[in-house]
Amino acid sequence: MRWNRFWTLGLGTLFTCTFFIQAKNTPDSEKQGKPIRTIVIDAGHGGEDPGARGSYSTEKQVTLEVALKLGKLLEENMPDVKVVYTRKSDRFDNPRVKAQIANDAKGELFVSIHCNSAAKLQRQVGTKTVMVRKGKKKVAKHVPVYASYPNPAKGTETYIWATSKNNAKMESLKQNSVIVLDANSEESRALMDDTDPETYILLNTLRNAYFDQSLRLSTLIEDEFTRVGRISRGARQRNEKGIWVLSATAMPSVLVELGFISNPEEEDYLNSNSGQMELANGIFKAIKRYRDELDRFTNNNHVQPSEQTNTGNAAPQAYRKSTKPGGQRKPASKQDYAVQLLITDKLYNPGASIFRKLPGHVTVERTAVVMNRKKMNKYTWGPFQSEQVASTALKKAKKSGFKDAFVTNN
Repeated sequence: MRWNRFWTLGLGTLFTCTFFIQAKNTPDSEKQGKPIRTIVIDAGHGGEDPGARGSYSTEKQVTLEVALKLGKLLEENMPDVKVVYTRKSDRFDNPRVKAQIANDAKGELFVSIHCNSAAKLQRQVGTKTVMVRKGKKKVAKHVPVYASYPNPAKGTETYIWATSKNNAKMESLKQNSVIVLDANSEESRALMDDTDPETYILLNTLRNAYFDQSLRLSTLIEDEFTRVGRISRGARQRNEKGIWVLSATAMPSVLVELGFISNPEEEDYLNSNSGQMELANGIFKAIKRYRDELDRFTNNNHVQPSEQTNTGNAAPQAYRKSTKPGGQRKPASKQDYAVQLLITDKLYNPGASIFRKLPGHVTVERTAVVMNRKKMNKYTWGPFQSEQVASTALKKAKKSGFKDAFVTNN
């Protein structure tokens, strides 16, 4: 019941938001409906940064092995999903570079793999006698003798960014708004003003949905680890050093601590092929469960957008002649969308003052049409490469005074 409520509220919000701003520019509606198309796997540390150290191995070695095994499982069992690695060799990249790799790949999921470590413990194993000066004399003194022992801490943890880092996550969404909002052209980028209240609301809603998604996945990962007998230390929020990359990636993101490399028993497990496969398989199964839940939710709630019908001020098909400045005919494209601004008997140049409030440098075109045997001029703003970007442009057009504007497929 608890997670049913989660998917109803959290994913309902996400679906509404992503349906508007994340559908890819493709006529394949089935492909548009896939909630996860790209997964980014980050093997923690690398190169000159070894990460945590065990008695004979390092974190960077273990994380790379598990990351590659996880990626292979995903590639073999989810052929429709693209797997992107932040590294596939012993290489160091700044966390900012890793975040940029993930953002540039337009990932729908970021999984960072790490190993935990705990400081050695000291225990008193006896005493020894030493001579110390007391005034002019030396006297015997018994002092404790300590020995270091490996910390017995063991188990897995999966982290998401803490709510105290929500502002940082929001900033990453703003900085990557061109990617998040799928604005693939210079004209579309001009529309994505992150200072605009509507854009801010969309990004804020998306951030909250990403938080809920990340929390759900982290819980599923720990559940899968528990099923194979691993000790789970829980799914947690984290805001200390080492978690920055989670708030810098513009997508749902988790950081998995596979176990304590500082514990000799766990170090052996983390370095064994069977242990690495068990861990990789646990993460894979959690991702699959997570995607299946998203797929079920999407399929139950997806509604195909109805085609825009030409009513009201739409141009009739009896006569249409579209030209660009200079008299060149615009090539037709089924994938182009435009915003029809108005139909009038007045003749305006594309740079006329009536159009100057429109943001960006998107072309305003005039099309000669005939309505009721009268020659008229239809003005459209575009083209835009997806209906989602055109819908954002429509809001801008209405704010600029074109109250009867609507989105049309060129």
